[in-house]
Amino acid sequence: MRLSKVSFRYRRRDPLVIEDADARLAPGDVIELTGVNGAGKSTLLRLLAGLARPTTGTIADRPPVVGFAPDRFPASQPFTVTAYLRHMSRVRGGGRWEPWIERLNMGHLLATPLADLSKGSAHKVGLAQALMAEPGLLILDEPFAGLDADTREALPSIATEVAGRGGVVIASDHQGGMRGLPGLRHWSMVDGHLKEGTAAPLPAATAQATTQATAQATATAAHATVAVTLPARELRGFLARMREEGFQAREVETAAAQNEETR
Repeated sequence: MRLSKVSFRYRRRDPLVIEDADARLAPGDVIELTGVNGAGKSTLLRLLAGLARPTTGTIADRPPVVGFAPDRFPASQPFTVTAYLRHMSRVRGGGRWEPWIERLNMGHLLATPLADLSKGSAHKVGLAQALMAEPGLLILDEPFAGLDADTREALPSIATEVAGRGGVVIASDHQGGMRGLPGLRHWSMVDGHLKEGTAAPLPAATAQATTQATAQATATAAHATVAVTLPARELRGFLARMREEGFQAREVETAAAQNEETR
């Protein structure tokens, strides 16, 4: 797969988000993509996936099967997790999603409406739909965000398996979750330009703190259910904030419904 002088802007007179990107990707490559917020990482991933077209330049020899797990999963769709994965399986010509349920530790989510998923749980559903058709190009946008410790640990080996059968894996990841993989390539977006170099290893203290925080959050989430009462007008914003923080949050009952039941 080749990128040749790829540039992109959203509108005709807008500044370029990506400028003159050149790269070659070979079967078996695993690539970490980093950059500050707004650097164009997600835009580059969408171009690679074929979800957007370059303003100028070309992307050639893209594998025929692409799996894309976005940073923000479109959870507003009116499906449960099971119904969504079955729908995507039909769209993908019979992709097998069932093996990924155990692999991604998401069996308890199957009956959950997509709108009730935490950010981490939504990422698992996004990963399952991206992996079900055995992609030749797997694109992951911040895949480690909000995941429990077991799934975080499994993700690098999943990337290795995809690469091992000749696929290409590209992960936008500021947490360094793929850093331990041998042969990992490192791309960075800097002021709209794609650069390749060597990623610095994560500081040991940072890595340890991240692991401890993830483990603590996972343990807490596994053992506590909290009911919160608040004004109806604040409900939607509260649920959105909780899900963004990685918690599973859903509306259980409104005060109006309680009053109606007592009449």
